[in-house]
Amino acid sequence: MNFSGTIASDFMKLANIPVAKRPQFINFAATDFVTLRQSLIDYAKTVYPNDYKYFVESDLGLMFIELAAYMGAVMSMKADMLANENFLATAKQRASVKKLIELIGIRMRGPLSAACDAKITFDNSVTGSVEMTVNQRVVNITSPEDGGALTYTLYKVVNGLVNVANISGSIRLNQGEADDADKKVFTNLVLQEGALVSETGSFAATEGVKSIKLNQGPVVEGSVAVYVSSPTTGQTGAYREVPNLYFASGVSDKIFEVVYDDNYNATVLFGDGSVGISPEDTASFRVEYRVGGGTRGNIQKDLINASITAGSQKGTITNISKGTGGANAETIEHAKKYAPLNFRRQDRLVTLEDYSVFANTFISNFGTVGKATAATRKAYASANVIDIYVLEKASDLQLQRATTNFKTQLLAGINEKRMATDDIAIVDGLIRTLDLDVTIRIDKEDEENQDQIKAKVRDKILTYMNADNRDFGDDLNIAELNRQIFEVDEVRYSTVDSLDQDITIDFNEIIQLNNLTISVILLD
Repeated sequence: MNFSGTIASDFMKLANIPVAKRPQFINFAATDFVTLRQSLIDYAKTVYPNDYKYFVESDLGLMFIELAAYMGAVMSMKADMLANENFLATAKQRASVKKLIELIGIRMRGPLSAACDAKITFDNSVTGSVEMTVNQRVVNITSPEDGGALTYTLYKVVNGLVNVANISGSIRLNQGEADDADKKVFTNLVLQEGALVSETGSFAATEGVKSIKLNQGPVVEGSVAVYVSSPTTGQTGAYREVPNLYFASGVSDKIFEVVYDDNYNATVLFGDGSVGISPEDTASFRVEYRVGGGTRGNIQKDLINASITAGSQKGTITNISKGTGGANAETIEHAKKYAPLNFRRQDRLVTLEDYSVFANTFISNFGTVGKATAATRKAYASANVIDIYVLEKASDLQLQRATTNFKTQLLAGINEKRMATDDIAIVDGLIRTLDLDVTIRIDKEDEENQDQIKAKVRDKILTYMNADNRDFGDDLNIAELNRQIFEVDEVRYSTVDSLDQDITIDFNEIIQLNNLTISVILLD
């Protein structure tokens, strides 16, 4: 046998990588589909160089590699999302934010109802008094926003506050409360949006902590009123809602807490006997609450003009002011901003930030909220005088001068928690209204879609100018506004024609959008 000069060797098999060393070829940094796909291909070429070499798109093996990369990318994204949802700063889902802030004793605000002043004009003079039952307190109209049914419930105002619940659920108008000499006209009334629901029952003897599960929803924030009738005199009467039962100061506090689920159905919780009164097993209850809420209840003045009956009296009810304050449930952004600050103040008011946070998260018994900022008065010997500049929320886009009722309740709430040496003054904030004329440039090919593009731009601007996203002292930066518009992919360029420079405001002012006009220029 003659030597050919060539040595044959199966060196590829001799170069196999041991299993123990294969993990060092795994790219643990790969998370997206493209990187995972390439990492799997590189791994196959390194570990199986003689077993698989055919890396073309039509090959079945590459299909399996891409399926593995697909699942890897999905699982990686899910892991990132789950990790993000565990932290308040990065959470995106409403349910996650809700559960995270509940861990520190703070809950997200539910839907708010609109309210308006009301006037009843009876056909005949009232002698003595007239009583309105639960069913007679309800007024039904058509919503101007969506054409659907809209329900308002009538309440009596006593000393600037909505009257608390009573065992019958009725309200009584006395002759001496009439505004005219003929005793026919009454204006000590308010209409609040939402369908009135009344439930009665008794507490179960097996409950350690007494509770009432409300049967209908979504329950309007601040609308729950509870009246307990008990053999023990000290437990009978109207109970007061608190944000947290642990705010009770002792065993004699007639308080309750409302706990909402994700759909804003509600359960009423009472004290346990050491933190607030625990109603007796033989006690009965009556609960009134309203179902509804949202912006659809914001209506114009005099829109309601309906017949009403009170006992034997008949008359007409009208809304003598605009219906304002209706808002959807608290946004994720608002909750993420104020929940940590609310927790930090520890149910007391010491710093200016504490006062500002309390005022911005305060809810009146009308169910209205506001925007506020706190400032120390800059005057001789006035270092302990704190001015709370406040405006009441009329809608998602509009603020209004706070009502006397709102300011009175806010001051009362502050006085319960403020430092004894602080002197608090509630002051009206100032609104700087703004008209915006915006021109956007889009490609001529998008001409037929310009209405949809304008709608997207409008949504971006309205979100930017939303009352929840604007604070006192926030200047309007034209470049920042344009950046919001540029998030619409079809917009090539935009200008704010009504402004030639940024708007700078004082610390007690807030910018509010009044009118918005959007023009379109087509680019060749």
